[in-house]
Amino acid sequence: MNPTRSSAAESVPSSRYITFALIAILGTAADLCSKYWVFEWRGMPGSGNEWWLWEGWIGIQTATNSGALFGRGRGYGHWFAAFSVVAATGIVVWLFYYRAARDWLLTIALGCVMGGIAGNLYDRLGLWQEPGASGVWHNEVRDWILLRYHGHGWPNFNIADSLLVCGAGLLLWHGFFAKPPAEPGSPPSHAPSASSHRP
Repeated sequence: MNPTRSSAAESVPSSRYITFALIAILGTAADLCSKYWVFEWRGMPGSGNEWWLWEGWIGIQTATNSGALFGRGRGYGHWFAAFSVVAATGIVVWLFYYRAARDWLLTIALGCVMGGIAGNLYDRLGLWQEPGASGVWHNEVRDWILLRYHGHGWPNFNIADSLLVCGAGLLLWHGFFAKPPAEPGSPPSHAPSASSHRP
């Protein structure tokens, strides 16, 4: 087999780079812009700062989280920040060095995960300021989506958390239901074998 031809067959299409970058960048921008707008509008967390879109069910309420997804692991933000950097590096290596990006679903799923990682990592690194308090920096994740169900509350979350959950869900779907890509040069699975033509 011609090595040059094999290498070209295994290369990642440029559309995958574009798709991954767009999902990650737009996801991060949506997360950071929504956090900024909501915290400017409702202020820092405090009693009575909720605003209801659907009374008692769906609303907006600012909250901060020094832990991980949905408030888990409070007080270990620096570890989660370090893990986020490692995970982001691993995603890029897996997609483009090991060419997992040849798979559309993996590209989309990991683009969502990357957007979620970047949005929350920005907060954990202390890159945002308290509204109206110049020079007061925070290294907690900003949350603002408020959900209630018959009086039972769900920890406040943000768009980055939603991207992480969606990306993880797509990865699970891929793991259980997606067919592995065919190796370059291998015959289609529906092609009859040579033995089937023997009398």
